[in-house]
Amino acid sequence: MAGEIPDLEALERTGTGKGAARQARRDGMVPGIVFGGDKDPLPIQIPFNELLKRLKAGRFKSTLWNLKVEGHEDVRVICRDVQRDVVKDLPTHLDLMRLRRTTKIALFIPVEFINEDAAPGIKKGGVLTVVRPEVELLCTAGEIPEKITVDLTGMEINDVATISSVDLPGGTKPTIDRDFVIANVSAPTGLSTSEDEEGEEEEVAADEVEVVGQEEAEE
Repeated sequence: MAGEIPDLEALERTGTGKGAARQARRDGMVPGIVFGGDKDPLPIQIPFNELLKRLKAGRFKSTLWNLKVEGHEDVRVICRDVQRDVVKDLPTHLDLMRLRRTTKIALFIPVEFINEDAAPGIKKGGVLTVVRPEVELLCTAGEIPEKITVDLTGMEINDVATISSVDLPGGTKPTIDRDFVIANVSAPTGLSTSEDEEGEEEEVAADEVEVVGQEEAEE
């Protein structure tokens, strides 16, 4: 994983159950739980504004965090779930899982596309169609990549970029065994329509030739 592991600060939460969770929210906190790692679950709470800022920054679930809780040893965690209000879409609870550096974990890693200006198909008016903006990879907890990169150099219209054409970060592999499409360069709509119409005209012309031939034969 590039760079240092970022800190995620939380407070230990007293009490469990719906009543304690509601009280935490009234106090401007988001309740959560830390589990796994052969230790008892630890109820926590994180300031609402701080968590919302982290969520808006992106890749919250694919980031390995150094969880700091006063009175407890720092521990590496990954977010397994963020529950949200169905109406406001704001965080109401989160689940964090303790990890060792050598733990293998499946995560969705964002895809970055580079060198669009070096793709002849795009220069001709083709459109980059992204099939998978994220790819699920099996990673080691201590080496989670920030992204995978797809190089579009040389791609023509109707060319596809598959997972086998991507240089994956060391120690990672896709969770899907088969080769799958990440993106393709599609023909522009106008070009597709024009080609279809030309094809139809050719078919009509061929039918007319056949009909004329039959009439001459009958005469």
